[in-house]
Amino acid sequence: MRYMIINKADAESEAGGFPAPEVGEAVGKVVEDLSKAGVLLFAEGVHRSALGARVKVEDGRRTVTDGPFAETKELIGGMLVVEVRNRDEAIEWAARLAEALGSEVEVRRVVEEADFEPGSDVYPN
Repeated sequence: MRYMIINKADAESEAGGFPAPEVGEAVGKVVEDLSKAGVLLFAEGVHRSALGARVKVEDGRRTVTDGPFAETKELIGGMLVVEVRNRDEAIEWAARLAEALGSEVEVRRVVEEADFEPGSDVYPN
């Protein structure tokens, strides 16, 4: 099963800053351990929202809103995708990342084709 582990942006990252060196090293260690365990598919950070945009299409009309965006707690700071045996294993890795970051992370299962098959516990028919 694939899971996305999402870390939220914070005021520092939204201001264009980088994490403290010890945080960067701790996160790097978790990423290295994920890679050594063979479960890491990818890990990426994202730039601050000031460099981004939100796109909405309504009734065929496109609206583009340039960043920055006010609600930092709702913004993604980075993500990892792992392939693990189950949700519990994903949570164990997420806990290590949350500890390294000193903040909360979110764990979400990635939708797979099998989720839509009859009898699936994710999207029951």
